[in-house]
Amino acid sequence: MMKTTDKLENPLILLNKYDRNIPRYTSYPTATHFNQDVNEVVYRHWLSRCQKDKTFSLYFHIPFCQKLCWFCGCNTKIVNRYERVQAYVELLEKEIEFVTEILQKKLHVQHIHFGGGSPNILLEKDFSRLMSLLRKKFEIGNQNEIAVEVDPRTISQETISFFSKERVTRISLGVQDLNPKVQQAINRIQSYDRIKEVIAWCRANGIMKINIDLIYGLPHQTPESLCHTIDLVSELLPNRISFFGYAHVPWMKRHQRLIDESSLPDIYSRFKLYQVAATRLLQKGYLQIGLDHFAFPDDEIAKAHNEKNLHRNFQGYTTDTASALLGFGASAVSCLSEGYVQNASDLKNYKLSIDHNTLPVSRGIKITEEDRIRRRVIENLMCYLEVDLKPILSTYKKSPDFFSDELE
Repeated sequence: MMKTTDKLENPLILLNKYDRNIPRYTSYPTATHFNQDVNEVVYRHWLSRCQKDKTFSLYFHIPFCQKLCWFCGCNTKIVNRYERVQAYVELLEKEIEFVTEILQKKLHVQHIHFGGGSPNILLEKDFSRLMSLLRKKFEIGNQNEIAVEVDPRTISQETISFFSKERVTRISLGVQDLNPKVQQAINRIQSYDRIKEVIAWCRANGIMKINIDLIYGLPHQTPESLCHTIDLVSELLPNRISFFGYAHVPWMKRHQRLIDESSLPDIYSRFKLYQVAATRLLQKGYLQIGLDHFAFPDDEIAKAHNEKNLHRNFQGYTTDTASALLGFGASAVSCLSEGYVQNASDLKNYKLSIDHNTLPVSRGIKITEEDRIRRRVIENLMCYLEVDLKPILSTYKKSPDFFSDELE
């Protein structure tokens, strides 16, 4: 009979055992457990109970891109006419008005994140309209973090300059891979020089916090090609690098069927890609943060990791300590003390709700005390790859054998 220690010494055995499709733990309970018991009435009630002394974060989902990337698993649409984007901005404004009317007080916001899609698809006047409305409806200080995800292929120097004037503090660039063969296979062609140019624009405009997203497990990737991408990216000195594994789910994202499955690495090759690339990033001076982030030692998340103050939310690892998250836009998720709420993912249903002057809630889940305990354990494991159960069980006044079944 194989001992546990034998399994730990052979990761290939563990790969075989745990090579399963599971939901991402961006929340606990995970989104697969969300249900329609949490509706607009429930969300209104939760919002009405928000306390003024709490701090909040805001997330805005911009579900539009100019080009289709075949690997993409995000909720996004390709648009050729800006009228659809402009109409969506008007819906966002109405949703902000609905939510703040229920709140009936000006809440303090410490973090704002624009995700997508490609938020830089917004014209300057529309981004400015949203920010003006937010500053009117919420307490937003000059030192708040405002982060925007951008597509380096479609952003201009003028837009970067405009973001700086709107006090954007962090830019996240989707790079994924710089190998031409890989780029061709995922329909995302972008040169190293273009990435370098966009980062130079950011720094010239005072936006010094730079994130770069990379992906392993893409078609035609090899350890050598991925290390070359890391070598090129590291020359640009981004503060953080997100290093995600590609999730091939063609039954959910039909456009992923355009990827040749025979060119994808198997589970062993994926693991090798991650190992080799992680080692290379460490050699470049980055610290590994949790499962899939790397940061320079002077970056906020590296410091928070060392001080055991790191958190993980729907945008990844963060130093954000806000007690609640309000999500706006199609598919956006809110997290309040009572539980999670998700907006309608389908743009038609999202618009229909807003047009009928109702919050666009589609589903959610109310969390229990046990959920909160398990969520905290899972967050510790994801942030630090270890957990000390004693202080957690003590906080919730649970017996030391509360997790005896799981430990067994």
